[in-house]
Amino acid sequence: MAETTTKKPAVKKTEKSIAYVSRLKALYKDTYAAELQKELKLTNPHQVPRLEKIVINVGLGRAKDDKKVIETAKNTLRKITGQEPVETVAKKSIAGFKLRDGNMIGLKLTLRGERMYEFMDRLINIVLPRLRDFHGVSNKAFDKSGNFSIGLTDQSVFPELTFEETTTAHGMQAVFVIKAAEREHSKALLIKFGMPFEKENK
Repeated sequence: MAETTTKKPAVKKTEKSIAYVSRLKALYKDTYAAELQKELKLTNPHQVPRLEKIVINVGLGRAKDDKKVIETAKNTLRKITGQEPVETVAKKSIAGFKLRDGNMIGLKLTLRGERMYEFMDRLINIVLPRLRDFHGVSNKAFDKSGNFSIGLTDQSVFPELTFEETTTAHGMQAVFVIKAAEREHSKALLIKFGMPFEKENK
């Protein structure tokens, strides 16, 4: 009796998936970097300011022992960044604040790559315009290294959160870590991305 062989089903070839590139990242690579090099009169493209990471912090303060506030803050960071926060702990004891070495004092996460650019895009174009009586971010919020900080008093301005998730309010801080030669170069980069700075009095 002749042997019968079964043919394996042909594997359907699929097109290679196209890697997703966030809007602001593409704009920086295709347009902003070259514009900044020209406007800032930089001879080397490696001198062009660039965003390296965004660090988001939630300081819990007196609420460090309140489980509801802790869970609310963790949920906020997960929802608005798509990333799991880590707990920050005290490095030394301070009796006046009833703080012991190793106690949890807040939450922190670091955004890089696509998530960093996506978060910045939503913050600039959706979140900040929702703030009451908003006239722009402070021009004085840069540190000596050119990094920029934004503080928000509560999380209700983020559209990713439901009303129930914002009833227990907490603040947060976003630090834009920028590689730049000087503060003005960092500001020029953020302006390119659309950061709305308040008007300076002349």
